[in-house]
Amino acid sequence: MSEAQAGTTHRRGRLAALAALAAGAGSVAWALRDLPAAFGRRPDGEREERLRNSPQYRDGVFHNAPSELARPTAQAGIDVETVRRALFQRDGRTPSHPVPTVRPAEGAGPAAEGVAVTWYGHASALVEVEGARVLLDPIWSERCSPAAQVGPRRLHPVPVELEELPQVDAVLISHDHYDHLDMATVRRLVRSQSAPFAVPLGIGAHLRRWGVPEHRIIELDWNETCTLGELTVTLTAAHHFSGRGLTRNTTLWGSWVIAGPNRRVYYTGDSGYFEGYARIGAQHGPFDAALVQVGAYDPAWADIHMTPEDAVLAHRELDAGLLVPVHWCTFNLGLHPWAEPIERLLVAAKEQGVPLAVPRPGERVDIDNPPEPDGWWEGVA
Repeated sequence: MSEAQAGTTHRRGRLAALAALAAGAGSVAWALRDLPAAFGRRPDGEREERLRNSPQYRDGVFHNAPSELARPTAQAGIDVETVRRALFQRDGRTPSHPVPTVRPAEGAGPAAEGVAVTWYGHASALVEVEGARVLLDPIWSERCSPAAQVGPRRLHPVPVELEELPQVDAVLISHDHYDHLDMATVRRLVRSQSAPFAVPLGIGAHLRRWGVPEHRIIELDWNETCTLGELTVTLTAAHHFSGRGLTRNTTLWGSWVIAGPNRRVYYTGDSGYFEGYARIGAQHGPFDAALVQVGAYDPAWADIHMTPEDAVLAHRELDAGLLVPVHWCTFNLGLHPWAEPIERLLVAAKEQGVPLAVPRPGERVDIDNPPEPDGWWEGVA
């Protein structure tokens, strides 16, 4: 090879390397194009003033109510042992076989005149109360993350496409963590549904950035109620936190009371065990059913997520009938084995005499005639 030919080959190699680098950078930029929007937005102006007037807001952030019952965390700050378990003790945290899902019947008829719950996985559920439908914490994306290429991935497919859901009367959000408030899902709901989004204070700013019309945003503080026809929804307390970026607690978190004229359902959102359950039960109960968070617990964050035993205790204090466990199965967000939340829940519920339904993702439960737990998860774990 001549010197000129060698020079040409070298230049071509450099150009190819630069082209590959540019293509890689372009791919990364394309993958991260929605990242700033996914973080959401802080409220401003008049809306920020409403936040500052909240009893839960001080020193620039929201706070949990004082609690003597909230479980203490194992250690403040960075827990090296927890990090070690998260990185190296991964056996059993995902199912070893496909998770069975149930596709809802084609052509949904009118909503139940009584009470029914369709659980789609994690905390996403459709609640029917006396002819009204409410969608809880919907996430239909492949990952619960600000970026589509990284973060916890689904352990089972969605049972039904979002656009196939029946029209709902309200979409309720408990808090702004990525496994409960998903930008892509919200944007799809703007197109496929006409219902309002009822959210805790501050979350309206995220929705506005994502294109939700102002007339479809209802922001509530704890113990505030919204009436939609014969349906009323009330934001109640939870013991948790919020945040989508590096800052925490600039938006409120909560739980929900969903009430028709005669029947009612409660949803815990994410929460540690605290005095609020007894207060909510006394003020708003009894409930026909409660959707209760049972997964992603750990001693390292015991104050913000309930164990299955806590869930049963909270359910009893709420004066609720059927317990429907949520916040498990769909994403690997905890350090415990995949099926452990339900195994522990079954034991605690039996000891306390609490009726329990454990639907497959996509399965609809008639609260007045619930199926007995059949152990479907045992052949999956």
